[in-house]
Amino acid sequence: MALNLTQELREHFKKPFGTLYKGEGHEPIESLKQDLCNPTKIISVGDVVTFYLIKSGTIPDICVVDEKTMRKRASKEVIQGTQMQEFTQKSIANPAGQITRELVLVLHEAMGHSKPIRIFVRGEEDLAALPAVIIAPLHSVVIYGQPGEGVVLVPVDEGKKYEAMSLLRQMKGDSLCSLLEDMMKATQGRQL
Repeated sequence: MALNLTQELREHFKKPFGTLYKGEGHEPIESLKQDLCNPTKIISVGDVVTFYLIKSGTIPDICVVDEKTMRKRASKEVIQGTQMQEFTQKSIANPAGQITRELVLVLHEAMGHSKPIRIFVRGEEDLAALPAVIIAPLHSVVIYGQPGEGVVLVPVDEGKKYEAMSLLRQMKGDSLCSLLEDMMKATQGRQL
């Protein structure tokens, strides 16, 4: 079971899904940290974003990494910087341009943990921000890198959940959308 990215949506995903903080390295992270208002959960997607978030002293509740940046192997410093002892480690397969059932289920499981979790994706984690927004408790944040531009902060509210669900319905695939809709309904109107 998987959802597959279409060519039409590929262009749409080049636009930020939340607020873009321009810059490189620690600069956009320091800027966005000022806008974090005690979120329910912090979910980071991407190795470089996760590395700088941790380096700034903010440990994400859930991080999704693939040990790559711009489809090339991430530096040893970045990889090691996302492998903190505090993290429970999970490893899954998720091919490029897809959102698999395995990714959705591990994200769902991770939302219920109180200990930080590092999800290592064999393949590609680029699309993980969308199911993360859908599954995350209200008032959480999803943070991901926008290639060549900076970092995007997505505050999780009902509007963003529906917007993410609408985008996923446009992907090619199977009944994964109904599973995500059920998970989304379970998070509405309550915080974990």
